[in-house]
Amino acid sequence: MRAARIFGVHIGEGSAGEIATRSRGTPRIANRLLRRVRDFAEMRGDGRITLDVASRALDLFGVDGRGLDQVDRSILFALCQRFGGRPVGLATLAHCVGEEPDTLEDVYEPYLLREGLMQRTSRGRVATPAAWAHLSACSGENLAFHTTGHPVGEAVAAPGATPLPLRLE
Repeated sequence: MRAARIFGVHIGEGSAGEIATRSRGTPRIANRLLRRVRDFAEMRGDGRITLDVASRALDLFGVDGRGLDQVDRSILFALCQRFGGRPVGLATLAHCVGEEPDTLEDVYEPYLLREGLMQRTSRGRVATPAAWAHLSACSGENLAFHTTGHPVGEAVAAPGATPLPLRLE
């Protein structure tokens, strides 16, 4: 609310809470999102930030309810879909998502680790069951079972899940 006063924008409690929730609890990110939502409200509304305006703006910017942005989801998608849940080295993962290894390790990994969406193992980075569930919820499809990158008919289950046989038509 203090930042909203500094930026000279009218914001409701609910919309401030929405921005705070999606900012990962980081003031720097909260201020950046507030500026972007303010600009959205000025361009597409009357300049006031309501809960509806904040939600629509954050959805448009690709920040989901857990505070994950497109790069975070790309990392999880690579771990789950592209590599089928198998461990992946940092350099390989960074190359797949188009980021530098240092950026991946210093900027994106800490939040994914803290949220329990990814683990570092001696063999590489792996997605947790929570990551599989989050991607399934975001995409609307069941990512627990797929054949991407595997021989036809071979199912790869999310960690902890029981694989079901695939029916090929």
